[in-house]
Amino acid sequence: MPNYKRTYKAGGMFFFTLVTHRRRNLFSKTTACESLRHAIIEEKADHPFDMVAVVLLPNHLHCVWELPDNDTDFSKRWGRIKSRFSKKWINIGGTEAGISQTRRNHRERGIWQKRFWEHRIRDEEDLMRHVNYIHFNPVKHDLVRCPHVWPYSSFDKWVKEGYYQHNWLCDCDDRRPIVLEKMYTGDTFGE
Repeated sequence: MPNYKRTYKAGGMFFFTLVTHRRRNLFSKTTACESLRHAIIEEKADHPFDMVAVVLLPNHLHCVWELPDNDTDFSKRWGRIKSRFSKKWINIGGTEAGISQTRRNHRERGIWQKRFWEHRIRDEEDLMRHVNYIHFNPVKHDLVRCPHVWPYSSFDKWVKEGYYQHNWLCDCDDRRPIVLEKMYTGDTFGE
């Protein structure tokens, strides 16, 4: 059995990937997306953190969080978010995949994969690499041709804050994507 070792750092910034059980496309439904959004908002109200960047795809999500200075506990936050979402999802008539009796005995449901993946952001360059990955992910998975088209992403927020141009890596109207030599320079993304 693998030995999972989490990297905790008070006030740290972390990149996360969470996947649905058996990669079911739960988040192709607006009700599921809204239920997850509310679960995250409730958790942030109870146990604050800053959502730096996020993208929600049909069967997984990626995000970057920054924890408060005196806090290291992202694992419990994710556990509560997954639990809140699962309860909301079942209450609105959502279904879950079949699971083994062993998983059921451990109070698990066929909604999320058991674990999640995390990476501690080391520096600003590492942050920008992960934020770019997040915002380009819907294009990578052939869900849209341009990052600005995907509705479940923090891309527009980053455009408004001046870090991206609206047409960053855009292929709309059969234009060639604008690929920047250096994605991030100081406090803004390319020109």
